[in-house]
Amino acid sequence: MSLAQASKRAVAEGPQPTGLESCRETRSEVDRLKEVYREYGERCWRKTKWSVTNRGNLAIRQERERKLEQLLQRTGFLPLGDRRILDVGCGAGETLAGFGAWGAQPENLFGVDLLADRIRRAKENFPKLTFQEANAEALPFGSGFFDLVVLFTVFTSIRDHQMALNVSREINRVLRSGGAVVWYDLRMNNPFNQHVRGISRKGVRRLFPEFDSRLMTVTVLPPLARRSGCLIDLLYPCLASLPFLRSHYLGVLIKP
Repeated sequence: MSLAQASKRAVAEGPQPTGLESCRETRSEVDRLKEVYREYGERCWRKTKWSVTNRGNLAIRQERERKLEQLLQRTGFLPLGDRRILDVGCGAGETLAGFGAWGAQPENLFGVDLLADRIRRAKENFPKLTFQEANAEALPFGSGFFDLVVLFTVFTSIRDHQMALNVSREINRVLRSGGAVVWYDLRMNNPFNQHVRGISRKGVRRLFPEFDSRLMTVTVLPPLARRSGCLIDLLYPCLASLPFLRSHYLGVLIKP
């Protein structure tokens, strides 16, 4: 499906966003986020830091995918079939494309990101999926258009309270009743990264107060996992059994 076809389809499903005034109010935060993301992209060591060639990073991804599949199965979302899915902050598209392994159809997979170069790479990597540069405060889709909205490490990067509320309201708008947010984000602060902040269970509930929140703690502290080397297969399950070493929440937030 072309972007033009997808846009027409989205428009047909309902009214378009009305949060442009709110976007103007949070423009400085948008500019800050763009600069932070550009900095991440320009630093080669950050790219290799999260590479799955590191066995610790691979273990983190495999655990997340395994537990997310279990969550989606238990909550009745699998197989994905004809469900429409939006990835907010999609980056180069790898996370969104991964939903194809659970039965999602390419024409039903949509991604948005603040940075044009990320969208360009996503289109190059996954030409059958639909990607668009957009501010999540004003999503270019009709109300109730999506069955799932994927939020992987999105809100921990937003420091402006008003922008966070704007984004959560837009996600609520484009998500159908009975649909779900797929949440994966830091639950604790990162002392090595001043640009992010952990979000507690209460923080998640404040963003989506009416949603049925089903969260679990996952992900061994990444610096620890990365340093486990060839022992990772033995160590990761042991480390993951200790709640205080789990750095993220993973879950689904079901819209009533």
